[in-house]
Parts: sequence; structure tokens; C-alpha cells
Amino acid sequence: MTLKDIHCCIIVPTYNNSKTIRNVIAEVLRYSDGQDVIVINDGSTDETEMILAEFASKITVLNNERNSGKGYSLRKGFREAIRLGYANAISIDSDGQHLPSDIPLFTDAASQHPGALIMGSRDMEQEGVPGKSSFGNKFSNFWYKVETGLTLPDTQTGYRLYPLEPLRKIRLFTTRFETEIEVIVKMAWQNVPVVPIHIHVIYDKKERVTHFRPFIDFTRISILNTWFVILTLLYYLPRRIFIRVKKKGLWNIIRHEAVKPEESNLSKARSVGFGFFMGIFPVWGFQLLIGIPLAVYFKMNKVLFLAAANISIPPFIPFIIFGSYKFGGLFYKNGTQVNSFKNLTLESIHVNFLQYFIGGALLAVVAGTLGFLFTYLILSVTRKKEKTLDFPGFIK
Repeated sequence: MTLKDIHCCIIVPTYNNSKTIRNVIAEVLRYSDGQDVIVINDGSTDETEMILAEFASKITVLNNERNSGKGYSLRKGFREAIRLGYANAISIDSDGQHLPSDIPLFTDAASQHPGALIMGSRDMEQEGVPGKSSFGNKFSNFWYKVETGLTLPDTQTGYRLYPLEPLRKIRLFTTRFETEIEVIVKMAWQNVPVVPIHIHVIYDKKERVTHFRPFIDFTRISILNTWFVILTLLYYLPRRIFIRVKKKGLWNIIRHEAVKPEESNLSKARSVGFGFFMGIFPVWGFQLLIGIPLAVYFKMNKVLFLAAANISIPPFIPFIIFGSYKFGGLFYKNGTQVNSFKNLTLESIHVNFLQYFIGGALLAVVAGTLGFLFTYLILSVTRKKEKTLDFPGFIK
């Protein structure tokens, strides 16, 4: 498969990568034909403009008057590709990290999965990969799964094939590195299939120039993820659940998630214990906001976790708060002791907050531990008989 076969162009955003941009373009041109290469010069102040002039007859060059960010350049490239009538666009970084020889991997994958977002997946464990890059990628992968329900090995790669039709319907707001997160999350929300493929990567410390600013850009990405998590909890997660329920039936989903015959007793007990812990831990209003992402990340049984976390439903809340005060009183003697429900007022909560918080945290640990041990014991006894049972319709 060639770029022409899938109506694809190549987008190369660049900023002050004069050491590598010439070789990147020369290699990319081996796989393109005519005006299939769009380079966005993001206000470079080095020799980039002169180098791009060498390829003037073979590439399309878009210039930003000043440095506006990688995301801004990508968005500009997308608009140009759509204007020129392309159906797909491959983005590749200009720092020499990616190999243009992997382009056929993208075209082949796109032909097998029409309309899919093809994500290049780097080997982040190979020698030479900066530690901060590996950590940042794991951080990004975690939040991507929370926000979309999808698992990807590499969400920070700049080597991707974008289907352009969905981008006509998606509004992008960011302009820096966080745009690469924004676009893949919003595509997933639009039900665009996401396909990872293995690619090669080179980290040459002598030639590679990165413009990622750890504190500023990490903060921008964190703010974006925070907003996406809020949208996920308020709308996209309920929508995913509703669609799944409509398709498979609520009871079948709950029973399958709860039973999961392939899941170990230890895993189930851990889910229940963690549910009790989060249900009691004194972060009222945020238990599920904190607990659900952690349950997803640690691959817990979400139905069992949610069922156990509901120990904090309204009828039980006064007992939990009162128990937290009493438990905290065993370790913190400076507060005014709460001896009955009559003394449990907003004023007493304010005055004795430290006692309550200490007691609530310790009570959560005790309840979580007991919940884990009790569940594990029960399952160890009852599930022995279930090993020979058949679960039609529930085996993946």
C-alpha cells in the first residue's frame, strides 16, 4: 500500500530542528509523490527556512509568523490536508526520532482498518529512552484509559495516522503538546477505532532537540486531563455504560462483571476491600472520583468495588462519621469528645475535624482489611464448587 492508495499525506511540524529536518524530509519524500508532504515551520529562528527552500518544488510549506506550538501547527496541517482533499494524514516529528521507513506500516494498517486512528507504539523500555519520557508515557496511558476506556501502549507518540473525516466534526482548543492528547481522546469519544502498531524509535542525544518544557507542558497536560476526567464522569462514562447496557442488558453485564469466573479470589477480595476503604475514607464527595480511576488502573472488579464503596450511602453516613470520631478519639485526645449522635453537629465536625479525619482514615484501613479477609475466606470456600460449573455466555 502507498500513500496514494489510501489518499494520505504526511504532516511534519517543525521548530528549530535544523540538524535533523533535512534528512527527515529527504527520507519522507521517498514514500510520497508530488505534494503529499506538508511542512509547518513554527516560527523557527535557525536555518530551517533555508533548508525547506531546498525542497520548495516537492513539498508544501506553511509558515507561522511566530512560534505558536506543536498543536497549533498540527491543526494548521490538518486544515490544509482537508482543503487539499486527503482522507488521511500521517504526522511525523522532525527531530529524527521516527523512521520514515515505517510509513508502509501505517499505510498497510490503514488499508486493513479504514477510518481508524493508527498510533505508532514505541518500545519505551529500550536503551536510551529518557526516564522522564517513560514516566510521562505511563502517566498519559493511565489517564487515557480512564477517559476513554481504551488501553494503548503509547499515547504520547508523535508518529500517527489520522483519519481526517472525524476531524471535520471535532473542535480542538489547545495549541501546544497537549493537543496530541486532546485529539486522540476526542476521536475515541467519537467512536473512531484506535489501532496501535509497533514502530522503531531513535534517541540521538547529539542531534535530537526537544522543545518539551517539563514543568509548563506537564502542567498544561494535567489541566487538560483534569477537564477530560470531569467530562468523562459527567457524560462520556455514563454514555458508554448506557450503550453497553442497551446492547448487552444490565443484568448480564452486572452478573458477568461480578462473577468473572476467570478472575482469582484474591483479585475479587482486593476489589471489595478497596471499595470499603474508599467508601469510608474521609474525602466525602470524591470517593468515586478517586476510587474509580484507581480501580481501573489496578484492574480491579469494578462491580464489586462499587458495591462495596456504597457502604457510604446516606443511611450509613451518620454511623460512619460517628464511628470515625470514636475511633479517632482513641488516638487523638485534644478534641472535644463526641459521645452520642446528639453531639454530632456541623459545629462539632468543624471543631473536631482532625480527630474525625484520623479516625476515618484508620477506620477505612480496618474496614478495608476486614472486608478483604472476609471476602477472600468466603470465596475460598464457595468457589471450590464452582470450578466445574459452566458459565455460558460469559467466557470472553
